[in-house]
Amino acid sequence: MTAIANRELRATLLTLGFGAFACQASVRICDAMLPQLSQEFGVSIAAASAVIAAFVIAYGLSQLLHGPLGDRYGKLRMIRITAAIAAVGSLACAFAPGLDALTVLRFVTGAAASAVIPLTIAWVGDEVAYEVRQRTLARLMAGSNSGMIFGLVMGGFFVDTIGWRAGFAVLAVALAMTSGALWLRTRRAGPVDAAATAAPPSTTSTNSTTSTTSTPASAPPSLSPRRIAGQFATVLRNARARLVLAIVVAEGALAFGALAFIPTFLHLRHGMPLWQAGLVVAGYGVGGISYAMTAHWLVPRMGERGLSAVGGLLLCIGVLSVGGPMPLVEAMKCWLGGFGFFMLHNTLQTVATQMMPQMRGTAIAAFALALFAGQAVGVAVAGRVGPVWGFEPLFMGIAVGLAGLGALIAWRVAGRAAPAREAAAQ
Repeated sequence: MTAIANRELRATLLTLGFGAFACQASVRICDAMLPQLSQEFGVSIAAASAVIAAFVIAYGLSQLLHGPLGDRYGKLRMIRITAAIAAVGSLACAFAPGLDALTVLRFVTGAAASAVIPLTIAWVGDEVAYEVRQRTLARLMAGSNSGMIFGLVMGGFFVDTIGWRAGFAVLAVALAMTSGALWLRTRRAGPVDAAATAAPPSTTSTNSTTSTTSTPASAPPSLSPRRIAGQFATVLRNARARLVLAIVVAEGALAFGALAFIPTFLHLRHGMPLWQAGLVVAGYGVGGISYAMTAHWLVPRMGERGLSAVGGLLLCIGVLSVGGPMPLVEAMKCWLGGFGFFMLHNTLQTVATQMMPQMRGTAIAAFALALFAGQAVGVAVAGRVGPVWGFEPLFMGIAVGLAGLGALIAWRVAGRAAPAREAAAQ
């Protein structure tokens, strides 16, 4: 039975990793399409960028619903449903008759796709023992980072070959495959995932997984805006959760405030073509994949504190050193920064799975929303500061802040997240 359970777990994780790939590709697929969309629909590039803004806004705000819904109806079930909705939305994007329609459809797709990664993290928190959870999340990040690179590169590829509409059709197929595979998995397993949300689960820990069972309980009350707000308020009343969420906001603001303007900086300082500058930044995602491939070796040797401190330092060096004229060298700097960022972020993700185990879906949704808010604030502030003060001082300040953030995580957060339920079981 244990072998069968582990095989089912690995199959489900593989499916969820593929879903994370498809969702991250969907986030970035439009970046390189803007010039073509501008030309085809007869609008400015700024107006065409509404398709990106609509997706990102929906992606962030929908976390307010997906977390509580995952806790209420089951995380795998909600991932399956939202992946199917995102697939339909992406397919509809391929046939959009105009920019307004495409913008609305991207909003719908973003609202649905935003459930997949946060609820995947929450599900891993339910099913995987803490001592191997960070390595499991790192492997899942390989899927999402590959998706980010795929979206950045293949968006332009489709524009230059068979047309931008084909890109959305490919995403629709990938999202539909995710939904279908999860449907088959939950059909075989029965309604366990949904039942697990009806009452606080009891857990027994094995050396690789945490088995979740449910005590009989009456059907949970239906969700209402007031109840959803109450669940998020419960998370925010927890002092440790507030600390983790505040750090995630700072992490998102600093890391993405720098990342968003590296291509512009390289273009203005050295005249580097924007397509080359975009490929340079893709090194960031490659760094994340490199970390995911080595996490099984790094995590047990460095521990959460070591990963946090070293990750912050590597990210600091990557941001501080960027700015040279050679694309390959700059890509290596971004690779270093990406490796460091995902050492840091993977640690925070793992800690976040234990902020509120009894409502893990809501807690991870709050985590995702905090990261989104940090990114929005960081990009907005950097966009004002960089052109006025210069990008070199901006990146220097961000680099120092990231090194300090890594030290803060190592001191106050990492290594202090022993799972309460597993500790009680011991």
